[in-house]
Amino acid sequence: MSEAAELDVNPSPDLQIPVRDEEERLNPDFIAAVEAALHVENRAELHVLAADLHEADTGDLLETLSADDRADFIRLLGDEFDYAALTETDEAVRLQVLEDLPNEVIAEGLGELDSDDAVYILEDLDEDDQAAILEELPYADRAQLKKALDYPEESAGRRMQSEFIAVAPFWTVGQTIDYMREARDLPDSFYEIYVVDASFKLLGSVHLDKVLRAKREEKVTSIMAERLDAVEATEDQEEVARRFERYNLVSSAVVDENGRLVGVLTVDDIVDVIQEEAEEDLRALAGVGDEEISDSVMTIARSRLTWLVVNLGTAVLASVVIAMFDETIEAMVALAVLMPIVASMGGNAGTQTMTVAVRGIATQELGARNMVRVLNREILVSALNGVALAVLIGITAWLWFASPGLGLVIGSAIIINMLFAGLSGLLIPLVLDRFHIDPAIASSVFVTTVTDVVGFFAFLGIAALWFGLPF
Repeated sequence: MSEAAELDVNPSPDLQIPVRDEEERLNPDFIAAVEAALHVENRAELHVLAADLHEADTGDLLETLSADDRADFIRLLGDEFDYAALTETDEAVRLQVLEDLPNEVIAEGLGELDSDDAVYILEDLDEDDQAAILEELPYADRAQLKKALDYPEESAGRRMQSEFIAVAPFWTVGQTIDYMREARDLPDSFYEIYVVDASFKLLGSVHLDKVLRAKREEKVTSIMAERLDAVEATEDQEEVARRFERYNLVSSAVVDENGRLVGVLTVDDIVDVIQEEAEEDLRALAGVGDEEISDSVMTIARSRLTWLVVNLGTAVLASVVIAMFDETIEAMVALAVLMPIVASMGGNAGTQTMTVAVRGIATQELGARNMVRVLNREILVSALNGVALAVLIGITAWLWFASPGLGLVIGSAIIINMLFAGLSGLLIPLVLDRFHIDPAIASSVFVTTVTDVVGFFAFLGIAALWFGLPF
C-alpha cells in the first residue's frame, strides 16, 4: 500500500463534483477524480467522493472503471462499500468483481443486504463458489439463502425478499405497532403486514395506512384484506411482473405449494424484472442472446455466430431463387437494379409486424382469441401500404428506365411481398409460440427468409411473364 493510503491523506477541499451531467450520464470529471484518487490510493479523498453514492450510481461507476481499479475501489472503501451496487452492474462486471474478492469479504458484504439482493448476486456463480461463500455466513442467513437458491431461475422465489412482518390473527393493532417499534430484525422498507395462522399459512394482509388509522384495541383481522394476489414461489417472474402491472401492486406475498408465507415481492424488484425481460426480448429479436455491453470479445463473437450462420443459410436460399432467373436478369439488367428494393421493403414491413406480434405474445395481448381479427387488420394494413408504395416505386421505375411495363411489374411485386410480409410477420411468431419456441429469438430469421424469397420470386417471375423473357 502506498504512503498516501497509510497516512490517510486529507481530501482536497473542493470535491463537490456533480456525479451526473445534464444528460444523467456519469460526469467525466467525477470519474476522473475517482480514478485519480484510486491511482494514488488516497482513501480519504475516495471516501468523500464515493462513500455516500446511491447504489445505482456506484454500480454505473464500477462498470466505467477498469478491472484493476474496481478491486482497488472496493478495497479502499472497505466497510463503506455497499454490495447492493453489484445488483446494478452487468453480469460480467459482477462476476469479475466477485472473483477478485476473498469469500469471507463477500460473505460479510452480503450479510448486510436484504435476502433478495444477496440471492441476485449469488445466483450467477457456479455451485462451488456459492457453497464456499455461504459457508462463511451465519447458519440462519445461510439456510435462508440456500432455500431461495433452490427455487427455479427467474422465479418469484429467486426474486422475493425473505424479510417480512407476520403477525397472528388474534393480535391487536396496538400489539402490532409495539412489535414494529421494538423488533430489531425488521425489513429496511415494507408496505404491508401479513397475517398468518399457527402453521404460517397466509390469511391476509394489512396495509400500513390502515394500521395507522385504526384504534389500538382493534384486531388486525378486522382491517385485514384477504390475499387474492399472493404468488407462488415457483411462478415465473415475467408472469408476476405482468400481475403487478395489471393490478398496480406495490408488494405481494409469496407462498409455497401449501400456501405458507415464505417471502414478499416489492415493486422495486419487479421494475428490474420488467426491464430485464424487455431487454431480453430486444436482444433476442436481434439474435444477440443475453449479451452485455461489458462482455469480452470472444463471448460476444460466440453468442452472435450461431444466428449469423443461420442467416447465412437463409441468404443462400434467397440466392437460389435468384439463380433460377439468371437468364431473365441477363436479358434485362434493370431487374438487378430494382431487386433489392422489393426485398428491402418486404423485410422492413415484415419486421414491423413481427415486432408488434412478439410483443403482443409476450404481454399475452395476442393469442388464439383475437388472432383472426388481428390477421384481418394486418392484411388490410399490408394491402394499403403495398398499394401506396407500389404507386411510388412504379412511377419511379417508369421514369428511371422509360418503361411503364417495368413500373407495373415492380408495383405488383411490391404489393405481393407486402401482403406476405404482413402475414409472415404475424403468423410465424404465433406458430413458433405454439410449438414452445421463443418467437423473439427465431422469428426474424424466418420472416426475412419469407420476404426475400417471395419478393425475388414474385418480381423476377412477373417480369419474365410480362416481357416474355427466358426463365
